[in-house]
Amino acid sequence: MKFHLKIWRQKGPDQPGRFEEYTVDNILPEMSFLEMLDTLNEQLIQRNEEPIHFDSDCREGICGMCGLVINGMAHGPKLNCTTCELRMRHFPDGATITVEPLRADAFPVIKDLVVDRSAFDRIMAAGGYISVNTGSAPDANSILIPKETAEEAMDAAACIGCGACVAACPNGSAALFVSAKIAQLALLPQGQVERKERAARMVAQMDAEGFGACSNHGECEAACPKGISIVHIARMRREVIRAAF
Repeated sequence: MKFHLKIWRQKGPDQPGRFEEYTVDNILPEMSFLEMLDTLNEQLIQRNEEPIHFDSDCREGICGMCGLVINGMAHGPKLNCTTCELRMRHFPDGATITVEPLRADAFPVIKDLVVDRSAFDRIMAAGGYISVNTGSAPDANSILIPKETAEEAMDAAACIGCGACVAACPNGSAALFVSAKIAQLALLPQGQVERKERAARMVAQMDAEGFGACSNHGECEAACPKGISIVHIARMRREVIRAAF
């Protein structure tokens, strides 16, 4: 397979960026999108050109580091799929593909397709934890939790913090990410001790980081590779009201 690529190149945070065009061939249909970029980088290195910088780690859809905007869609055209899981067979042979970094004021570009997502780390440090002494692993039935509640908490905990929700939101909101992290602990007994402080601190930090406000556009849920529901945003708002009173 052969593809024509328009890739965002930017030398540094304070440098102007631009799209540059490349052609890459000898791509197998079963290759992942990142493997295709690896192949392109090998060709660039052979021509003594600077390779394209992009983030990745697990390449198994677990860590979320691979987030890119592909043809205007965070993680690409396939639903519930990270960039590293996206296969080149999902694109027609000879297609032109536009590749950009995650676009958000709170995610400044470091270089090329690499962005600084440390704002998420600071939000988590503000309250995304519990401080109770849990000791060793307890028996599974020692704390009784309704099955529906446990499943809802696990659905929220599936968030990998990739930032696709922010890039997809027209306001650059991090409400889906923050609400998932708040909900997964607010639903469980272990998270009750700091429940009020957690919601207030994490939302305050989210605002301080410069993320936009949520207007219930819903694009975040559509772009999320783990299918996190926007119902958690409503839960987050209720938690903030609870903390205020």
